[in-house]
Amino acid sequence: MNTSIKSKAASVRFDSVSKIYGGDVTAVDNVSIQVEAGELVTLLGPSGCGKTTTLRMIAGLEMASSGQIFIDNTDVTILPATERDVSMVFQSYALFPHMSVAENVAYGLKVSKVNKKDIKEKTETGLALVGLEGYGTRLPSELSGGQQQRVAVARALVLEPQVLLFDEPLSNLDAKLRRQVRDEIRELQTTLGLTVVYVTHDQEEALAVSDRIIVMRNAAIAQSGTPRELYEAPADEFVADFIGEANLMDVTITDIDVSNGFANVRLGTLSLTLDARGNNAGAAKLAVRPNRIQLVAPDTPNSLKAGVSKCTYVGNHMEYVVETEFGDWFATTDNVDTVFEAGKSVGVQFNERGPVLIPHP
Repeated sequence: MNTSIKSKAASVRFDSVSKIYGGDVTAVDNVSIQVEAGELVTLLGPSGCGKTTTLRMIAGLEMASSGQIFIDNTDVTILPATERDVSMVFQSYALFPHMSVAENVAYGLKVSKVNKKDIKEKTETGLALVGLEGYGTRLPSELSGGQQQRVAVARALVLEPQVLLFDEPLSNLDAKLRRQVRDEIRELQTTLGLTVVYVTHDQEEALAVSDRIIVMRNAAIAQSGTPRELYEAPADEFVADFIGEANLMDVTITDIDVSNGFANVRLGTLSLTLDARGNNAGAAKLAVRPNRIQLVAPDTPNSLKAGVSKCTYVGNHMEYVVETEFGDWFATTDNVDTVFEAGKSVGVQFNERGPVLIPHP
């Protein structure tokens, strides 16, 4: 891969930043974040949680109501977008339909008054980086959606920004193309050492591309961590269900072993020993991922009695809804050969690393 485009990766820091519209609508509420140089951090959350507003404040397209924003340790809080060394790739691609692919990629360089020789070289390099060599003379309308997205990425890359921002970049692509383009974005980011802040509402996408994920809810940060940390140890019920889906169960902690921080947990006839995660003895919540629930033959020792209410074959795995005395649980398995049919009785067990206690609020 040609890497003659240089990275000027810089850190991004928010110190207690808020954004309030019209005096009473809080879009971002006292948020503090740190993105290290060369890191890809995803802002993840449902619509209206504040993630896109946060991204736009990095770009200077929205101004903070309070707090400070730093890029490469320089305070940019009141600087306009034109004075920040940041490029943004929009959900809509925002390509000029009357310009060729090469002219679209070169647009920002021309506005910045880069000399013609460097514009030509950087444009060619940018197109090569995104796999579009030889496409420079085409119009955007002659490209597929994935190719148009790559043009938008190339246009941002050639400016060699300190920070590259992505706002829902894959939402207009079909599922197969989303996987392909997200892998390309991740490869470019790691190869060039770019600082990237990436916004999406798709948790699978976030898990696949990120060094770290910041989960947002109601204008604030719900939890921040690596994809594995968020998946394995969600901070609350919202994160457990939003990251990878989870079955939430009411359980009883019978006692805590203070010597090792483990809790003895009772769920019906099952006894579990789990990391207490700050819980005390008494009522608690348990989260179990669908792929960590095992369906076994009825009356299997150390299993809960259940019935299959729904069985769905989806090609590479099976999906089940099982009825238990604790409610309906959703389970998945890669075993498509041994099928538990709807209406049949089954036993339910958990993988050894399956259940996790939710910290007490």
